[in-house]
Amino acid sequence: MAVSTTWAVLFGGPSPEHEISILTGLQSERVLTAAGDTVLPIYWAPAGGFYLVPSATEAKDYLEGVPANSKSVEVRLGEKSGLFIKKRFGEDQLEPEAVLVTLHGGVGEGGGAAALFSLLGIPATGSSLFAGAVGMDKLAFGGLLGTAGIPSLPRELLSQTREPSFSGPYIVKPRFGGSSIGIEIVDDIAAARAIGKASTHLRSGAVLEPYRPDLVDLNIAFRTYPVLETTQLEKPLRGGSAESGLYSYAEKYLAGSAGTEAGLTSAPRELPANVAPGIAERADELARQVAEVTALTGVARVDLLLDESTGELFVNEVNSIPGAMSLYLWAPQQSAATVLRDALIEARDKRFQLPAAGFGSGAALRAAGGIAGKLVGLDGPRG
Repeated sequence: MAVSTTWAVLFGGPSPEHEISILTGLQSERVLTAAGDTVLPIYWAPAGGFYLVPSATEAKDYLEGVPANSKSVEVRLGEKSGLFIKKRFGEDQLEPEAVLVTLHGGVGEGGGAAALFSLLGIPATGSSLFAGAVGMDKLAFGGLLGTAGIPSLPRELLSQTREPSFSGPYIVKPRFGGSSIGIEIVDDIAAARAIGKASTHLRSGAVLEPYRPDLVDLNIAFRTYPVLETTQLEKPLRGGSAESGLYSYAEKYLAGSAGTEAGLTSAPRELPANVAPGIAERADELARQVAEVTALTGVARVDLLLDESTGELFVNEVNSIPGAMSLYLWAPQQSAATVLRDALIEARDKRFQLPAAGFGSGAALRAAGGIAGKLVGLDGPRG
């Protein structure tokens, strides 16, 4: 028997930003429920399990792990793919029209969730697995910007053998990861290499950029349905880390008082940003270029860097599943419910299509002959 529902919201996941994903997911659930939709809140626990949690849970309910009265969800691939909840007799299948993916960082935002739901045959927000992977790989994204002629700071792989083409000081970032965790500032390449080996956030790969504390952070969001649209330009206001020139994890996600006002929504900002004439228009242009070249869909945020002395604007990175779904940036233009519903409708009605699976004509199999013949000479050097 199928459980009647409209949307699902997926949050949590194996990521350093697990807690922030919980907050985004719970906010999104509230928005859609208040708008009259039926919502299935699905929690992806750090240990890997999926759970249908009770409606309207609070952040504190996750401090000790999976909330009370949650139901384990089986993620099943095969002839009968889908999401299932076992009962004493039989099982229920969860059949959302689409899933709002609110996973930040890690495998979720990096294309993993998109791949999973594609295999399950369930529409999901958060772009295709290919677009999500490019957005999460800072080196690949930097190369894509260069190929497209979109201005960005130099960005190179932190190599143990090859020297960078620009001098320090450097900012060292995880190659695969978010924008606020694991970032380090060093004076020279020797220090960069040492910290690249020592930091758990950098061991899987790191990139180097010139350290430019003079540059100003700016953000702009875009959404791709029903038409490509951008928000006003935002200037996050730095607090205690102003001397470092970095917009920290604490400032981004823990700003405001404890409770419902903590987080991105209440973080100090200028919206719209007080910038020189032409900067906002240029930011809009760059955001649209990023949307086109990445093929990201749904709701995304582009992080920019401004040199106020020259007026140069650089694209720093793109967040394919931004914190709080960037609803605070959309508030002057669209209701939160409209933004989330449109993303879900886009996922449901304009699904990304992979090439058709299955066999061809069989010509390659008929011509193959025995497999043993294809192994001749592959046993390494002799004697």
